[in-house]
Amino acid sequence: MDRTNPNPESRPVRKWTVMAAVAMGIFLATIDGSIVNVALPTLVRTFNTEFAIVQWVVLGYLLTVTTLLLSVGRLADMFGKKRLYAGGLVVFTAGSVLCGLAFSIYSLIAFRVVQALGGAMMMALGPAIITETFPASERGKALGISGLMVSLGVIAGPTLGGLILQSLTWHWIFFVNLPVGILGLFLVLRFVPATRPAGGQRFDLPGAAALFICLSTFLLGLTLGQRSGFDRPSVEGLLAAAAAFLALFIAIERKASHPMIDLSLFRSGLFSINLITGFLTFVSSAGVLMLMPFYLENVLGYGPRSVGMLLAVLPIALGITAPIAGSLSDRFGTRPLAAIGLGVLVVGYLAVSTLSLDTTPLGYILRFLPIGIGAGLFQSPNNSAVMGAAPRNRLGIASGLLALTRTLGQITGIAILGALWSSRAGQYTGSVVEGGVTNAPKAVQVAALNDTTLVIVGIISVAFLLSLWALIQERRSRRPAAAEPAAGNPPAPGD
Repeated sequence: MDRTNPNPESRPVRKWTVMAAVAMGIFLATIDGSIVNVALPTLVRTFNTEFAIVQWVVLGYLLTVTTLLLSVGRLADMFGKKRLYAGGLVVFTAGSVLCGLAFSIYSLIAFRVVQALGGAMMMALGPAIITETFPASERGKALGISGLMVSLGVIAGPTLGGLILQSLTWHWIFFVNLPVGILGLFLVLRFVPATRPAGGQRFDLPGAAALFICLSTFLLGLTLGQRSGFDRPSVEGLLAAAAAFLALFIAIERKASHPMIDLSLFRSGLFSINLITGFLTFVSSAGVLMLMPFYLENVLGYGPRSVGMLLAVLPIALGITAPIAGSLSDRFGTRPLAAIGLGVLVVGYLAVSTLSLDTTPLGYILRFLPIGIGAGLFQSPNNSAVMGAAPRNRLGIASGLLALTRTLGQITGIAILGALWSSRAGQYTGSVVEGGVTNAPKAVQVAALNDTTLVIVGIISVAFLLSLWALIQERRSRRPAAAEPAAGNPPAPGD
């Protein structure tokens, strides 16, 4: 037996306890983000500061996680996933305690960066550990359940955050992570198997540095562009630097004997399409979810509790659908379900583009149910296809790429679609809206929202067409093999 890459199908691994251990980390990282978002207004008042500074409590976390995901994935392929995942739980939990003890807004931002280091270690490796533990025949179902944990975190965060802020101080939105982190660490140390990767590998420091600078300048450019406009020289300079360092990174990887990313993975057009379509769906969902609270509160006049309940429609539908879609993809293949999911998303976003000044709660729910269902149908099969295409010694980097499409897509969607919403509102009013788009007339906000959603429809349509093309290519590639026996050439044993 190859002891460096043991086969989970041939060894007695308690796969569901491994799933529970990984799920703890997934839930922890997800619920923390949504709890912190709810607390931002409270932090503005507590620290007597402005929202532009408090936003970095969220942005600092996202930027740190996104820039470190691929480095963590590569380190896991070199040194093993268990120790890094367990280390991520320790760092995240310790960072949570430090955040709860923060004495100023700047110390809170710094401690959130520490927390993000642990979050990156968990987010990058969760799918890899699941893929390594479960047999291929159950991979879709397992990744679907991990998607359910993401949805539960998104749903529980605002509710739990509201209860904590109503009954306790803001410090407890971080202290609440302590028992979950301790339990998760116990499960990881007790049940996750420790695989030993092949030795003799080296970390590609020049490639990691080029990638870090590329992602950092890109994300900063997006963040500053959303606030001050993408035509400012500073923003254009950051985006140009990102492009230059991306080119440098690719050049380094082509020559490196132990590259950060094995570029041969992208020789498979289908693997690349899986990542591209995943990125496009996260751009779209992050953009629309960022805009909906403003629509529900500013336009329709709902209170925070009603807004939270309506926003939960999408993650609830996704959480119910994802495990089912994962199981179905194990039986019928990943590609058809992913294409169907994207088709349902197109229909859902088209429906959302018809939101109006007098949309009822039922009308809102009926528009967003297809988006949740479509996302659930797409994500589990797509994640399974990405992880299934990677060799076992590259599962860490494949998992990191998968996580990167999510975080990078979310930040890109929030920045670009938020800027588009503001721009369209300005065009409808004929000038820059004083105080921001949320101070524009309600009819203008809705018209700008509908235009932005139509752009999202276009983005998802591109993803849908790419997925259809991949499905056709996959069917064509199977035809010659199926035709060989009929031509009198039976396959050799073991084919």
